[in-house]
Amino acid sequence: MPAIHPDVEFKRFLEQQRFMIQYSASSKRYVFYPRVITPGTGVDDLEWVEASGLGTVYSTTVVRFKPPKTDYNVALIDLKEGPRMMSRVEGIEPDKVVIGMPVTARIADDSEVGLHIVFDPLDI
Repeated sequence: MPAIHPDVEFKRFLEQQRFMIQYSASSKRYVFYPRVITPGTGVDDLEWVEASGLGTVYSTTVVRFKPPKTDYNVALIDLKEGPRMMSRVEGIEPDKVVIGMPVTARIADDSEVGLHIVFDPLDI
């Protein structure tokens, strides 16, 4: 039986400090963002598995603000398992994030958005 609220389950995993994604044994595909069925196949055998946390920056852009606000980047990250997700790369100046940069996931807690996944560079 597929999950009815996979986004709620994902948030519960974050509360446990676990970065989980879904996997379909029949289609042999990993899935992110949490869903009820596998995109493109309609298969409903998705199970939660621990993500490696490793990824590569696929694309990046800098969102710029006037001081005192600080700039930040928005990046698409290709996870080692295959899915692509939108996030941020932290621990580095926003304009120093480059395509192809290896990154690792971290669970962050932000007062505005709560628990979420961000990435840190592997090689600074």
